[in-house]
Amino acid sequence: MTGASEGPASEISAPQGSGFLAVDSGGSGLRVAVGTAERGPLARRASDEPVRTGDRGIDPEHFMARLVPLVRALTAEAGPVRLTAAVVGAAGLASLGDGLRAELPGALAREFGVRRVALAADAVTAYVGALGPRPGAVIAGGTGLIAIGTDLAGWRRADGWGHLLGDCGGGAWIGRAGLEAALRAHDGRAGGSSRLLACVEEVFGPVAGLPGALYPRPDRPAVLASFAPRVAACADGDPVAAGILRAAARHMADSAAAVCPSGGEPRLAVTGGLFKMGDPLLVPLDEELARRLPHARRVPAEGDPLHGSVRMAAELSAGPLTLPGDEAMLSVTTLSGD
Repeated sequence: MTGASEGPASEISAPQGSGFLAVDSGGSGLRVAVGTAERGPLARRASDEPVRTGDRGIDPEHFMARLVPLVRALTAEAGPVRLTAAVVGAAGLASLGDGLRAELPGALAREFGVRRVALAADAVTAYVGALGPRPGAVIAGGTGLIAIGTDLAGWRRADGWGHLLGDCGGGAWIGRAGLEAALRAHDGRAGGSSRLLACVEEVFGPVAGLPGALYPRPDRPAVLASFAPRVAACADGDPVAAGILRAAARHMADSAAAVCPSGGEPRLAVTGGLFKMGDPLLVPLDEELARRLPHARRVPAEGDPLHGSVRMAAELSAGPLTLPGDEAMLSVTTLSGD
Protein backbone atom coordinates (compact mmCIF):
# COMPACT_ATOMS: atom_id res chain seq x y z
CA MET A 1 0.00 0.00 0.00
CA THR A 2 1.43 3.42 -0.91
CA GLY A 3 0.90 6.89 0.39
CA ALA A 4 2.46 10.34 0.61
CA SER A 5 3.84 12.15 3.61
CA GLU A 6 5.71 15.26 4.64
CA GLY A 7 9.45 15.23 5.12
CA PRO A 8 11.18 13.67 8.15
CA ALA A 9 12.12 15.55 11.29
CA SER A 10 15.77 16.52 10.85
CA GLU A 11 16.74 16.00 14.49
CA ILE A 12 15.72 12.33 14.26
CA SER A 13 17.15 11.66 10.80
CA ALA A 14 20.91 11.46 11.08
CA PRO A 15 23.28 10.49 8.28
CA GLN A 16 24.59 7.28 9.86
CA GLY A 17 22.97 4.15 8.41
CA SER A 18 19.37 3.01 8.18
CA GLY A 19 17.63 2.06 11.35
CA PHE A 20 14.33 0.76 12.64
CA LEU A 21 11.75 1.53 15.27
CA ALA A 22 10.02 -1.37 17.03
CA VAL A 23 6.99 -0.89 19.30
CA ASP A 24 4.95 -3.16 21.54
CA SER A 25 1.71 -1.49 22.67
CA GLY A 26 -0.47 -3.33 25.17
CA GLY A 27 -2.59 -3.02 28.25
CA SER A 28 0.45 -2.34 30.43
CA GLY A 29 1.82 0.49 28.29
CA LEU A 30 4.38 0.98 25.52
CA ARG A 31 7.74 -0.69 25.05
CA VAL A 32 9.98 0.72 22.34
CA ALA A 33 13.33 -0.13 20.77
CA VAL A 34 15.48 1.45 18.06
CA GLY A 35 18.29 -0.28 16.23
CA THR A 36 19.73 -1.36 12.91
CA ALA A 37 19.47 -4.57 10.92
CA GLU A 38 23.23 -5.07 11.26
CA ARG A 39 23.57 -4.36 14.98
CA GLY A 40 20.14 -5.25 16.31
CA PRO A 41 18.42 -3.18 19.01
CA LEU A 42 20.62 -0.37 20.32
CA ALA A 43 18.38 1.04 23.06
CA ARG A 44 15.01 0.29 24.69
CA ARG A 45 12.56 2.29 26.79
CA ALA A 46 9.10 1.74 28.28
CA SER A 47 6.12 3.73 29.51
CA ASP A 48 3.54 2.24 31.85
CA GLU A 49 0.65 4.37 30.51
CA PRO A 50 -1.37 2.42 27.93
CA VAL A 51 -2.68 4.04 24.77
CA ARG A 52 -6.31 5.12 25.06
CA THR A 53 -9.20 3.70 23.07
CA GLY A 54 -12.25 5.72 22.06
CA ASP A 55 -15.05 5.87 19.52
CA ARG A 56 -12.59 5.22 16.67
CA GLY A 57 -10.79 2.45 18.52
CA ILE A 58 -7.11 2.85 19.44
CA ASP A 59 -6.41 6.61 19.57
CA PRO A 60 -3.62 7.48 17.08
CA GLU A 61 -3.04 10.95 18.55
CA HIS A 62 -2.59 9.59 22.06
CA PHE A 63 -0.37 6.84 20.62
CA MET A 64 1.97 9.46 19.09
CA ALA A 65 1.87 11.59 22.25
CA ARG A 66 3.11 8.60 24.26
CA LEU A 67 5.60 7.44 21.59
CA VAL A 68 7.42 10.63 20.57
CA PRO A 69 9.20 11.35 23.88
CA LEU A 70 10.30 7.73 24.14
CA VAL A 71 11.77 7.70 20.64
CA ARG A 72 13.54 11.02 21.12
CA ALA A 73 15.13 9.71 24.31
CA LEU A 74 16.11 6.49 22.56
CA THR A 75 17.75 8.18 19.58
CA ALA A 76 19.70 10.41 21.96
CA GLU A 77 20.86 7.31 23.82
CA ALA A 78 21.59 5.15 20.76
CA GLY A 79 23.42 7.79 18.76
CA PRO A 80 22.73 8.87 15.17
CA VAL A 81 20.23 6.50 13.53
CA ARG A 82 18.21 7.37 10.42
CA LEU A 83 14.90 5.61 11.02
CA THR A 84 13.57 4.15 7.78
CA ALA A 85 11.23 1.38 8.96
CA ALA A 86 8.86 0.88 11.87
CA VAL A 87 6.88 -2.07 13.19
CA VAL A 88 4.08 -1.43 15.66
CA GLY A 89 2.53 -4.39 17.45
CA ALA A 90 -0.70 -3.29 19.11
CA ALA A 91 -3.21 -5.06 21.32
CA GLY A 92 -6.69 -4.79 19.81
CA LEU A 93 -5.46 -3.87 16.32
CA ALA A 94 -7.65 -6.45 14.56
CA SER A 95 -10.90 -5.05 15.95
CA LEU A 96 -9.97 -1.54 17.14
CA GLY A 97 -7.25 -0.53 14.68
CA ASP A 98 -9.02 1.46 11.94
CA GLY A 99 -7.77 4.79 13.26
CA LEU A 100 -4.21 3.54 13.60
CA ARG A 101 -4.20 2.08 10.10
CA ALA A 102 -5.52 5.35 8.65
CA GLU A 103 -3.29 7.81 10.51
CA LEU A 104 -0.25 6.21 12.11
CA PRO A 105 1.92 5.55 9.02
CA GLY A 106 1.71 9.21 7.97
CA ALA A 107 2.32 10.43 11.51
CA LEU A 108 5.43 8.24 11.85
CA ALA A 109 6.72 9.52 8.50
CA ARG A 110 6.22 13.16 9.45
CA GLU A 111 7.74 12.81 12.92
CA PHE A 112 10.62 10.40 12.34
CA GLY A 113 11.14 10.13 8.58
CA VAL A 114 10.03 6.49 8.51
CA ARG A 115 9.13 5.30 5.00
CA ARG A 116 7.93 1.73 5.63
CA VAL A 117 5.47 0.95 8.41
CA ALA A 118 4.09 -2.44 9.43
CA LEU A 119 1.09 -2.51 11.76
CA ALA A 120 0.63 -5.88 13.44
CA ALA A 121 -1.75 -7.35 15.97
CA ASP A 122 0.09 -8.10 19.18
CA ALA A 123 -0.67 -11.78 18.59
CA VAL A 124 1.49 -11.58 15.43
CA THR A 125 4.42 -9.97 17.23
CA ALA A 126 4.01 -12.50 20.05
CA TYR A 127 4.17 -15.25 17.44
CA VAL A 128 7.28 -13.85 15.74
CA GLY A 129 8.93 -13.25 19.11
CA ALA A 130 8.30 -16.84 20.13
CA LEU A 131 8.95 -18.73 16.88
CA GLY A 132 10.29 -16.36 14.25
CA PRO A 133 9.17 -16.69 10.60
CA ARG A 134 8.43 -20.43 10.81
CA PRO A 135 5.19 -22.40 10.44
CA GLY A 136 3.54 -23.27 13.72
CA ALA A 137 1.23 -22.05 16.45
CA VAL A 138 1.60 -19.90 19.55
CA ILE A 139 -0.66 -19.62 22.58
CA ALA A 140 -0.36 -16.13 24.07
CA GLY A 141 -1.74 -15.97 27.59
CA GLY A 142 -2.03 -13.14 30.08
CA THR A 143 -5.18 -11.52 31.33
CA GLY A 144 -6.69 -12.75 28.06
CA LEU A 145 -5.95 -15.68 25.78
CA ILE A 146 -5.43 -15.98 22.05
CA ALA A 147 -3.90 -18.61 19.79
CA ILE A 148 -2.37 -17.73 16.44
CA GLY A 149 -0.91 -19.94 13.75
CA THR A 150 0.52 -19.70 10.26
CA ASP A 151 1.68 -21.96 7.44
CA LEU A 152 3.49 -18.87 6.04
CA ALA A 153 0.72 -18.50 3.44
CA GLY A 154 -1.85 -16.94 5.80
CA TRP A 155 -2.74 -16.38 9.43
CA ARG A 156 -5.32 -18.13 11.61
CA ARG A 157 -6.44 -16.93 15.03
CA ALA A 158 -8.69 -18.43 17.67
CA ASP A 159 -10.29 -16.73 20.67
CA GLY A 160 -8.95 -13.41 21.91
CA TRP A 161 -12.56 -12.18 22.14
CA GLY A 162 -12.22 -10.51 25.53
CA HIS A 163 -13.27 -11.61 28.98
CA LEU A 164 -17.02 -11.28 28.34
CA LEU A 165 -17.12 -13.31 25.13
CA GLY A 166 -14.11 -15.61 25.33
CA ASP A 167 -10.42 -15.52 26.30
CA CYS A 168 -11.15 -19.03 27.54
CA GLY A 169 -8.37 -20.35 29.74
CA GLY A 170 -6.75 -16.94 30.20
CA GLY A 171 -5.97 -15.23 33.47
CA ALA A 172 -9.35 -13.51 33.84
CA TRP A 173 -11.14 -16.77 32.97
CA ILE A 174 -9.16 -18.73 35.60
CA GLY A 175 -9.64 -16.02 38.21
CA ARG A 176 -13.38 -15.78 37.59
CA ALA A 177 -13.73 -19.58 37.80
CA GLY A 178 -11.86 -19.52 41.12
CA LEU A 179 -14.12 -16.80 42.49
CA GLU A 180 -17.18 -18.71 41.36
CA ALA A 181 -15.94 -21.85 43.15
CA ALA A 182 -15.43 -19.78 46.29
CA LEU A 183 -18.96 -18.40 46.11
CA ARG A 184 -20.33 -21.90 45.60
CA ALA A 185 -18.63 -22.96 48.81
CA HIS A 186 -20.03 -19.92 50.60
CA ASP A 187 -23.57 -20.82 49.42
CA GLY A 188 -23.23 -24.53 50.10
CA ARG A 189 -23.65 -25.42 46.43
CA ALA A 190 -21.92 -28.34 44.73
CA GLY A 191 -18.59 -27.64 43.07
CA GLY A 192 -17.38 -25.21 45.70
CA SER A 193 -13.95 -24.94 47.28
CA SER A 194 -13.53 -23.91 50.91
CA ARG A 195 -9.84 -23.37 50.26
CA LEU A 196 -10.56 -20.89 47.47
CA LEU A 197 -13.19 -19.26 49.69
CA ALA A 198 -10.54 -18.63 52.33
CA CYS A 199 -8.28 -17.12 49.65
CA VAL A 200 -11.04 -14.83 48.40
CA GLU A 201 -11.73 -13.54 51.91
CA GLU A 202 -8.02 -12.98 52.45
CA VAL A 203 -7.72 -10.95 49.25
CA PHE A 204 -11.10 -9.20 48.94
CA GLY A 205 -12.64 -9.39 52.39
CA PRO A 206 -16.08 -10.85 53.16
CA VAL A 207 -17.58 -12.41 50.02
CA ALA A 208 -20.87 -10.56 50.47
CA GLY A 209 -19.00 -7.43 49.40
CA LEU A 210 -17.37 -9.02 46.36
CA PRO A 211 -19.94 -7.88 43.73
CA GLY A 212 -19.71 -4.29 44.93
CA ALA A 213 -15.91 -4.48 44.93
CA LEU A 214 -15.72 -5.99 41.44
CA TYR A 215 -18.58 -4.88 39.18
CA PRO A 216 -17.96 -1.10 39.22
CA ARG A 217 -14.25 -1.51 38.43
CA PRO A 218 -13.17 -0.38 34.93
CA ASP A 219 -10.27 -2.84 35.17
CA ARG A 220 -12.41 -5.91 35.93
CA PRO A 221 -10.41 -8.27 33.65
CA ALA A 222 -7.18 -7.39 35.47
CA VAL A 223 -8.82 -7.80 38.88
CA LEU A 224 -10.18 -11.22 37.88
CA ALA A 225 -6.78 -12.24 36.52
CA SER A 226 -5.09 -11.17 39.75
CA PHE A 227 -6.82 -14.09 41.47
CA ALA A 228 -5.52 -16.69 38.98
CA PRO A 229 -2.20 -17.26 40.84
CA ARG A 230 -4.24 -18.04 43.98
CA VAL A 231 -6.07 -20.75 42.04
CA ALA A 232 -2.73 -22.20 40.95
CA ALA A 233 -1.42 -22.05 44.53
CA CYS A 234 -4.44 -24.08 45.71
CA ALA A 235 -4.25 -26.69 42.93
CA ASP A 236 -2.01 -29.08 44.91
CA GLY A 237 -4.48 -30.74 47.25
CA ASP A 238 -7.65 -28.98 46.07
CA PRO A 239 -9.43 -30.92 43.30
CA VAL A 240 -11.67 -27.97 42.44
CA ALA A 241 -8.72 -25.63 41.81
CA ALA A 242 -6.88 -28.37 39.92
CA GLY A 243 -10.00 -28.95 37.83
CA ILE A 244 -10.16 -25.26 36.90
CA LEU A 245 -6.59 -25.36 35.59
CA ARG A 246 -7.27 -28.61 33.72
CA ALA A 247 -10.30 -26.96 32.07
CA ALA A 248 -8.16 -23.92 31.20
CA ALA A 249 -5.60 -26.24 29.59
CA ARG A 250 -8.34 -27.88 27.51
CA HIS A 251 -9.54 -24.49 26.29
CA MET A 252 -6.00 -23.52 25.30
CA ALA A 253 -5.49 -26.80 23.46
CA ASP A 254 -8.80 -26.27 21.63
CA SER A 255 -7.61 -22.86 20.42
CA ALA A 256 -4.16 -24.16 19.46
CA ALA A 257 -5.69 -27.05 17.51
CA ALA A 258 -7.89 -24.59 15.60
CA VAL A 259 -4.90 -22.61 14.27
CA CYS A 260 -1.98 -25.05 14.06
CA PRO A 261 -1.00 -26.15 10.54
CA SER A 262 -2.05 -29.76 9.97
CA GLY A 263 0.89 -30.77 7.79
CA GLY A 264 4.58 -31.28 8.45
CA GLU A 265 6.07 -30.78 11.91
CA PRO A 266 4.94 -27.29 12.96
CA ARG A 267 6.43 -25.71 16.05
CA LEU A 268 4.27 -24.95 19.05
CA ALA A 269 5.09 -22.50 21.84
CA VAL A 270 3.41 -20.66 24.68
CA THR A 271 4.21 -17.10 25.68
CA GLY A 272 2.97 -14.55 28.18
CA GLY A 273 2.80 -13.86 31.88
CA LEU A 274 0.03 -16.42 32.48
CA PHE A 275 2.51 -19.27 32.18
CA LYS A 276 4.59 -17.96 35.08
CA MET A 277 2.12 -19.91 37.22
CA GLY A 278 4.30 -22.91 36.43
CA ASP A 279 3.55 -26.60 36.79
CA PRO A 280 -0.03 -26.38 38.10
CA LEU A 281 -0.97 -25.00 34.66
CA LEU A 282 1.88 -26.20 32.44
CA VAL A 283 1.64 -29.90 33.33
CA PRO A 284 -2.04 -30.27 32.31
CA LEU A 285 -1.41 -28.03 29.30
CA ASP A 286 1.47 -30.22 28.10
CA GLU A 287 -0.76 -33.27 28.43
CA GLU A 288 -3.64 -31.67 26.51
CA LEU A 289 -1.37 -30.39 23.73
CA ALA A 290 0.31 -33.79 23.33
CA ARG A 291 -3.13 -35.37 23.00
CA ARG A 292 -4.60 -32.81 20.61
CA LEU A 293 -1.52 -31.97 18.51
CA PRO A 294 0.79 -35.00 18.47
CA HIS A 295 2.39 -33.89 15.18
CA ALA A 296 3.50 -30.50 16.56
CA ARG A 297 6.97 -29.99 18.04
CA ARG A 298 6.77 -28.21 21.38
CA VAL A 299 9.54 -25.64 21.78
CA PRO A 300 10.28 -22.88 24.30
CA ALA A 301 9.43 -19.34 23.22
CA GLU A 302 12.53 -17.52 21.98
CA GLY A 303 11.34 -14.08 23.04
CA ASP A 304 8.42 -11.80 23.85
CA PRO A 305 6.25 -9.51 21.65
CA LEU A 306 8.80 -6.67 21.66
CA HIS A 307 11.40 -9.19 20.47
CA GLY A 308 8.94 -10.04 17.68
CA SER A 309 8.55 -6.38 16.72
CA VAL A 310 12.34 -5.99 16.67
CA ARG A 311 12.73 -9.06 14.44
CA MET A 312 10.13 -7.78 12.01
CA ALA A 313 11.47 -4.21 12.02
CA ALA A 314 15.02 -5.36 11.29
CA GLU A 315 13.73 -7.39 8.34
CA LEU A 316 11.54 -4.54 7.09
CA SER A 317 14.44 -2.07 7.22
CA ALA A 318 16.44 -4.37 4.92
CA GLY A 319 13.66 -5.43 2.52
CA PRO A 320 10.17 -6.92 2.39
CA LEU A 321 8.69 -9.00 5.18
CA THR A 322 8.60 -12.74 4.59
CA LEU A 323 5.48 -13.13 6.74
CA PRO A 324 2.05 -13.24 5.06
CA GLY A 325 0.01 -10.06 5.05
CA ASP A 326 -3.51 -9.84 6.43
CA GLU A 327 -5.93 -6.92 6.32
CA ALA A 328 -6.65 -7.08 10.05
CA MET A 329 -3.56 -8.79 11.47
CA LEU A 330 -0.55 -7.49 9.52
CA SER A 331 -0.36 -4.69 6.95
CA VAL A 332 2.61 -2.83 5.48
CA THR A 333 2.45 0.77 4.21
CA THR A 334 5.16 2.25 1.99
CA LEU A 335 5.24 6.04 1.93
CA SER A 336 6.81 8.19 -0.77
CA GLY A 337 9.77 10.44 -0.01
CA ASP A 338 10.11 14.16 -0.54
